[in-house]
Amino acid sequence: MSVKIGEHIDLGEFPLLLAPMEDVSDPPFRFVCKQNGVDMMYTEFISSEGLIRDAAKSRKKLDIFEYERPIGIQIFGSEIESMRGATEISSQAGPDLIDINYGCPVKNVACRGAGASLLQDIDKMVAMTKAVIESTNLPVTVKTRLGWDDSTKNVDEVAERLQDIGIKALSIHGRTRAQMYKGEADWTMIRDIKKNPRIHIPIFGNGDVDSVDKAAAWRKEYAVDGIMIGRASIGYPWIFREIKHFFATGERLEGPTIEERVEVCRTHLTKSIEWKGDKLGIFEMRRHYSNYFKGIPDFKEYRMKLVTLQTIEEIQEVLEEIKDKFELETV
Repeated sequence: MSVKIGEHIDLGEFPLLLAPMEDVSDPPFRFVCKQNGVDMMYTEFISSEGLIRDAAKSRKKLDIFEYERPIGIQIFGSEIESMRGATEISSQAGPDLIDINYGCPVKNVACRGAGASLLQDIDKMVAMTKAVIESTNLPVTVKTRLGWDDSTKNVDEVAERLQDIGIKALSIHGRTRAQMYKGEADWTMIRDIKKNPRIHIPIFGNGDVDSVDKAAAWRKEYAVDGIMIGRASIGYPWIFREIKHFFATGERLEGPTIEERVEVCRTHLTKSIEWKGDKLGIFEMRRHYSNYFKGIPDFKEYRMKLVTLQTIEEIQEVLEEIKDKFELETV
């Protein structure tokens, strides 16, 4: 049976979602993930205050492309009226849905009353979500965590109350805000919410899925409607194709060759420059090289070159050199 968000977004039997990640989930990165079979993607999270104040950085994050569909624009904020205005602006950009971030744990978000901070005030979370739903004709979904800390794990209440006012799907990261990204994700509460007879919207699990084995085991053990993958996809967009292939056939794909790594890295670089311009595109791509070539022995020399070169021609030469030197190896 297909998983659906609202009436019109059909994600297939067991979708894999790309988590919205700040400074990662931009259009260039989303392009290479889409090439590798991800079923649903989101923008980086966008500040509601930035949108209503017409901040260039926030507006730029609204860029979406037809080949990315279905795609959601994710917004966050601490003020209900700002979220209402940001929803109207985001809807005009033409996404398939609006997603609200109630999960970001970082200090400059959560300590300003946004992101995971709303887990401390569910009444306000409900009021804010209602305002967002009323401000758009698009489906509204939510991403959140188990709770603020171990003594306040309240995502079960969150799930019921937000479903009751009209959200169409819920993604849950299996940690509290206090855990940040440390320790292990706990999916038992996610499973309990999915098994709650009152819950009828799709429930997506997020946190620590970094392999085919884990995806297969947790699909069965926790009975979620789909899996959201974040950090494991950075520098390794092949994780989506490998998991989907295993689900479809029961067979494991070989990992990417050096040539594949180089080609996807080239594509990411090209898209980065197309979207951001030469200077910024080259500069921001530097954070990705070590991830694309992770595990290759004696790679430090090449990484140092890649993060210092200033022109696309020089970078392409080094990438070609990497392919020639390591092409007989797989990692």
